[in-house]
Amino acid sequence: MQTLLLGLLAYVVVLWPLVAAARKVLGVRVGLVRALGAALAGWLVAGTVIRLFPIAVLTNAGVAIGLLIPLAGSALAVTLLVLFVAELAVPSGGPGLFARMRSLRSRAARARRYSRIMRIAIRHGLGSFLTGRRTAGPDGSAKLARSLRLALEEAGVTFVKLGQLLSTRADLLPPVYIRELSRLHDQVPPAPEDEVRALLREEIDLTAFAHIDDEPLAAASIAQVYGARLRSGAEVVVKVQRPGIREQVERDIDIVRRLAAVLYERAGWARSLGVLDLADGFAESLEDELDFRTEASNIDAIAAHPVPGVTLPTVHKALSTERVLVLRRLDGKPLATGSARSREELARTFLRGLLDQVLLGGVFHADPHPGNVVLLEDGTLGLLDFGSVGRLDTGLRAGLQALLPAIDRGDPAGVRDGLLEIVDRPDDLDEQRLERALGALLARHFGPGRSPGLDLFTGLFRVIAEFRLAVPPPIAAVFRALATMEGTLATLAPDFDLVAESRAFATERIGLRPETLRRTVTDEFTALLPVLRRLPRRVDRIGAALEEGRLSVNMRLFSDERDRDLVTGLVHEVLLALVGIATGLMAVLLLSSSSGPQLVPGLTLNHVFGYNLLMISALAGLRLLFVVFRRSGRQSRAGRRTR
Repeated sequence: MQTLLLGLLAYVVVLWPLVAAARKVLGVRVGLVRALGAALAGWLVAGTVIRLFPIAVLTNAGVAIGLLIPLAGSALAVTLLVLFVAELAVPSGGPGLFARMRSLRSRAARARRYSRIMRIAIRHGLGSFLTGRRTAGPDGSAKLARSLRLALEEAGVTFVKLGQLLSTRADLLPPVYIRELSRLHDQVPPAPEDEVRALLREEIDLTAFAHIDDEPLAAASIAQVYGARLRSGAEVVVKVQRPGIREQVERDIDIVRRLAAVLYERAGWARSLGVLDLADGFAESLEDELDFRTEASNIDAIAAHPVPGVTLPTVHKALSTERVLVLRRLDGKPLATGSARSREELARTFLRGLLDQVLLGGVFHADPHPGNVVLLEDGTLGLLDFGSVGRLDTGLRAGLQALLPAIDRGDPAGVRDGLLEIVDRPDDLDEQRLERALGALLARHFGPGRSPGLDLFTGLFRVIAEFRLAVPPPIAAVFRALATMEGTLATLAPDFDLVAESRAFATERIGLRPETLRRTVTDEFTALLPVLRRLPRRVDRIGAALEEGRLSVNMRLFSDERDRDLVTGLVHEVLLALVGIATGLMAVLLLSSSSGPQLVPGLTLNHVFGYNLLMISALAGLRLLFVVFRRSGRQSRAGRRTR
């Protein structure tokens, strides 16, 4: 044992100078195990090179000293080369060897799943679109849309939800795709009872319940809901995450992101749709659905801005976890079968409540489909399932508040300004052409004898797509909620005029009525008051400096440290490249020369200098390659995070 330890110590001591030199040349800290392995390879190569020289060369002290740099440099060059290849294969800074070994099983499962998804796509005729060899076309194809729907259905839960999300993005997809994807459903059989009970025992204290039903009230792709009663006698529902669904969804989300990256690189139509942002938004929303604590906080956020006539469930937080949610039970009937005193009034209340949450509160239910709304026994509405909730900041709400009244007035300039406040505009946008397109759209729908309908928003989506205006996810959630609300209101009150009621709401709540105008002016003046108070002093200072000739403008180049680091790095790389090229050319000239003092037969002093310069050139080249590789790797990772 002592002999082994001494041998390892000697091994480290002998190789440590080479490890230190490699780290110094590379300019980064490399893992010890990786560095020692590369150093061992370098010494083995150097030993092989030494044995290639004749004995006469090695016994000549002057020549041996002259070749010391090439010999040591060859060991260092091989060490750097091994480290460079290792960085290409497995970049440092990631998980360790054992962690990678543990992840092999999950990677194999992901690879099998990825292969299955690709086979499904190819079987349904979508393979050429995934490789970018074919484009989807501006008008779409009924056959292609049907193939896409069938492929998503066969791919499973995550891809069905992706299709459902796409079915609400009329700003991205042609109507034929929207109609086909709207037929997607995620009804699945319930999970095995024993697995659900095991998850409940793991997550919550079952002694708090007097009874939990054996059969679920509803079963969906992410969770299923059971009726239950607490020891206190309160009737509740228990929402349980399907066992194993998190692992499946996370694996599929990774596949969706990989497919989005491939499509972004290969297909122009995918870049125009913004598939990277779409995949990221879908992944974030689905990850939120997997954490029921997020849903509990969503209920609290919406309850803070209540809607009269709409009841929300309350959360039993002491009994809820990440995978189990316990809520007060809302007993009600489906909208299509239940009876109500005034369905028209209920529809008006529900729509105004959602618009109030969107435009004024900033937090709203993003999936109000008929299955999430019930008619309660007291004749009011109950709202369920808060896994998907939208949030709008002040700027986006202000943009919507400007957009809707402008549409109602038929003002194309106002519609353009409001639209540009809520979308991401391309750099080459022609605003005048956009205003003319919006004016033509408004003229078609607000002309004499015309009453605008929902096709007005369909036309607006087409204009958005034509001018490549990117709709941010929060605004897309608003459009999705309103599109879903249309079907819900049609089920609740078939004759309800959604557009007319929305116009009335916009006029009453955000139009330029005296009280609204007075409140707006007051808010704006209050925000501007601190600036107005400082303005006279600043004008006086500027005037005094101008009068005394002291007014000047200072401009500092590279004041940002990141700019200085970028320039310094570029200069360093250029100098390193010049040194490598210069020493390489000099080495070639010296090695090809037959002149110079002869040290031993076949070896001149020029050759020795040439070998030294050649090694310096090789080391400079390896250092430059490593620096460029690390820089490009960091930039690509940062780009993926930004997208």
